[in-house]
Amino acid sequence: MSTPYLDYSIIIPAYNEAKELPRTLDAVDRAMAAQPELGQCIVVDNNSDDDTAKVASRFGGVHVVYEPINQIARARNAGAAASRGKHLIFIDADTRIEPTLLAESLRRLHSGNCVGGGSIIHFEGKISAIGRFGIGLWERVSKLTRIAAGSYLYCRRDAFEAIGGFDEQLYASEEVRLSRKLKQWGKARKLQFDILDHAPALTSARKLQWYSGPQILGWVALMICMPIAVRYRSLCGFWYKRPSAQP
Repeated sequence: MSTPYLDYSIIIPAYNEAKELPRTLDAVDRAMAAQPELGQCIVVDNNSDDDTAKVASRFGGVHVVYEPINQIARARNAGAAASRGKHLIFIDADTRIEPTLLAESLRRLHSGNCVGGGSIIHFEGKISAIGRFGIGLWERVSKLTRIAAGSYLYCRRDAFEAIGGFDEQLYASEEVRLSRKLKQWGKARKLQFDILDHAPALTSARKLQWYSGPQILGWVALMICMPIAVRYRSLCGFWYKRPSAQP
């Protein structure tokens, strides 16, 4: 693992995200500029076949890493391995963050009382009734169980390395597994794992628009009835496939 010399690293896994990255990196740039701490932004090109890497490299200061195996857990781990931050912040390529969210995350990590956490998530764009129900349900579950969404997750680097990072046997729900392991590591050291709610991360609702309500419910049912499905890429199409008409 790399030797930390910066305060924090923001890590963004990206597969064919040339369209979404500019808005995301603009938001990251504004959030980082508002912090007194020294940080870096890493975009992990996860074997894209569009201009993801070129778009990311146009932003000054962004470090682009390449991960050839198309798997979210591997991409996040590759970014962490290349990073130099004492603390790690993972966001999705279609998620926009506010300076206040980054500041509060860093404040808690620097306090010495926090192992990590996440944020409630707000969605942009048109959302169906099923989508609104699912989002509301997830927010309640996230707060109650203190499980972070993959859209925004922050943690101490030493904790991340101690538990082995994201589980590369999983093709989905790797953030759930990481949250649980971070909580266990933190509990043994009397450290909190918090879900922030004062400055929600804003993420795209594109998947709720790409897929019908029955399709989404079908995937949810599969994950509930067959938890082992997250170990098989072929069963995790919701996270890895896009309708042919979508960029």
